[in-house]
Amino acid sequence: MRYCCLRIVVFYNLVTFAMQENIEQRYAIKFCVKLNKFATETFASLAEAYGDATLARITVFKWHKAFKEGRENVEDDPRSGRQISSTKDQNVEVVRAVKEKNHRLSVRMIADETGLDKSAVRRILTEHLHVRKNCAKLVPKNLSVE
Repeated sequence: MRYCCLRIVVFYNLVTFAMQENIEQRYAIKFCVKLNKFATETFASLAEAYGDATLARITVFKWHKAFKEGRENVEDDPRSGRQISSTKDQNVEVVRAVKEKNHRLSVRMIADETGLDKSAVRRILTEHLHVRKNCAKLVPKNLSVE
């Protein structure tokens, strides 16, 4: 379990570092646009400075064009799509009630009964209700004498 958590933390740190480096390069692109450099010159400068970690050529050209057209923000635009809403307090309570009614239900059975996705039910059980899998049954992590 600790190894898995460590891998997640390392992955998160790598992704965060990569995102910061991307934003840093976007600032550099914006600076080159202010100096009236062409996109090819900008890409060459970035490749010289960042080496293998340089943004893709098409990405540099896309950001160069956006800054040339007047864009000021270097952050990504908000993305459309459905946000993760399956772990709302209401859904956690629904899963808790179903689980209390019959503690031998599988994740699939709970998902069928609640109408939630199986992965959402598993996430609610493990992260919010602190239940883990044990011998093909989900049991509380902190076992009591009862």
